[in-house]
Amino acid sequence: MTTALAVAESVIGSPAILLVAILIALAIVEIFFHFLRRVGRRWSDRSVAIAISRRGWWPGRVLLPSAACELVLPISNIPPPMYGIVQHVITLVIIGATAWAIVALSFALEDVAVARFRIDVQDNFRARRVRTRVNVSRRITVVVASVLALAASLTTFDSVRSLGASLLASAGIAAVIIGIAARPTLSNLIAGLQISFAEPVRIDDVVVVEGEWGRVDEITLNYIVVHTWDERSLVLPVTYFLDRPFQNWTRHSAHLVAAVNVAVDFTIPVETVRDQLRMILERSQLWDRRSWNLQVTDIGKDAVELRALMTARDAGTAWDLRCEVREELLKFLQQRLQSGLPRRRIDVMENRIEAYAEQLAHGNHR
Repeated sequence: MTTALAVAESVIGSPAILLVAILIALAIVEIFFHFLRRVGRRWSDRSVAIAISRRGWWPGRVLLPSAACELVLPISNIPPPMYGIVQHVITLVIIGATAWAIVALSFALEDVAVARFRIDVQDNFRARRVRTRVNVSRRITVVVASVLALAASLTTFDSVRSLGASLLASAGIAAVIIGIAARPTLSNLIAGLQISFAEPVRIDDVVVVEGEWGRVDEITLNYIVVHTWDERSLVLPVTYFLDRPFQNWTRHSAHLVAAVNVAVDFTIPVETVRDQLRMILERSQLWDRRSWNLQVTDIGKDAVELRALMTARDAGTAWDLRCEVREELLKFLQQRLQSGLPRRRIDVMENRIEAYAEQLAHGNHR
């Protein structure tokens, strides 16, 4: 009976020590994040403090109290039958909370990148590069942290450790099976790393893939989403952009050179059309005033091809500028230079002689 009372007394008293440790740890977490928010209000750039305080508050409220319980556990007078269970649970919570904190930190860094590097501006080349790297790195961090946390948690169970040891005895066959099964996942992971640092494609890049024009909307470890001009989403595997050719119109800069081809008659006064193109561009709000030109690029059997070149600040503006220039040049040819419209010439006299010769030959044959 005395032993039972002592055990009961220790059980009743031990939660009080753990509860005090949890309350102190929670108070420290609240003070730290309150201080972080106050410091963030005084910074000129608040994105870092705001992101950490918003993403790290809940992981901190779990990680620090569980670490405090781990520290005071030896002096908590928990009976031996329960001590091992409580310690095991606290260890699992610490492992999970640590992985949670790492993932939250990666999300906070992504929030900072989104706040600092905006892609809805004219010159967004550096922003697209940074946001692509941060986005892919965050996804890799989530996967790696989750796998490591799961592996660390499993090693705390004796039965699983022994099972793992027995599986390692047949490592040859297991390695082959796992390697074959995980090959697509590993190849996508490596492809994601290559895209993140080699940068063949970035978020908001303008690309042409499978004959479709669109912008890169999302980059994951398994696939890349291209948002086409007609509001469709083209989903392609990550390895597609490493194994197959595609067009990237904004590889080094968002600026583009737009081209418009016009078929005209041989009698067209090229200088007049060139002057008209200059006036069209000077009136347009879409031309970025960098450069323009008009050249004769081909002389065919029935028409002459003129190519109008003009620069635009991005792909969307270049598309609208091409449509505007086509419309204005067509209007100019229809209203003021109808002789320049393409036409097909036929030598009537030559055709009559050939027809008369055929009639004579037909008559003689009779």
